[in-house]
Amino acid sequence: MQIQKVEYKENTSLLEAVIAHDPSKTGKKPAICIFHAWAGRDAFVEQKAERLAELGYVGCALDLYGKGILGNGYEENKALMQPFMEDRTLLQKRVLAGFNMVKSLPFVDGQKIGAIGFCFGGLAALDLARSGADVKGVVSFHGLLRAPEGLKSHCKSKVLALHGHDDPMVRPEEVAHFQKEMTEANVDWQIHIYGGTMHAFTNPKVNNPQVGTVYSADADRRSFIAMSNFFSEVFSS
Repeated sequence: MQIQKVEYKENTSLLEAVIAHDPSKTGKKPAICIFHAWAGRDAFVEQKAERLAELGYVGCALDLYGKGILGNGYEENKALMQPFMEDRTLLQKRVLAGFNMVKSLPFVDGQKIGAIGFCFGGLAALDLARSGADVKGVVSFHGLLRAPEGLKSHCKSKVLALHGHDDPMVRPEEVAHFQKEMTEANVDWQIHIYGGTMHAFTNPKVNNPQVGTVYSADADRRSFIAMSNFFSEVFSS
């Protein structure tokens, strides 16, 4: 396993990704961009990059905030995320900067790139698809689903949303709006909804029932299998 840090830019902002891949596998490989939750590019998404590399992909933990920038607690995390929630054009620019960097890596098959994201990162992955980028498929893990106002969707990729039924941050009406958006855009989409499951179900370190973030070992395991099957399908087509 080879793990390296790669700097890249969006406008004047310096960003830093963590890239994991198996150099013993020759030739160009499919890559999966990974977008972090509201705290920033942390150990959680870096571990996901390594796990995806073990499956034969190039795992790319991307950076939306800037090199070395991490939030520490609710208020800091919210302050880091909020500018991107208020300006989805800025969010699309950041996700596209990461996507284009990954596409340029010499060991990546530029025709086989996917994306995943967690919580805020789920929204980032969906906005990458909405941008019209040539991404084969995107997966949102307990992600925010709301479409950007005033920005037309140009989604060409397949989409999988993995959602907890009892997620207090994404209400049923938002799920319905997302389904309508995807259907009207003629997207090949799926939603897997896990019963008795709340927000952030893949991350045991943010377990806080009072705010609705509850880890679920079953939903974590099932969602990873669903993602793996999804990418096996989209990269084989």
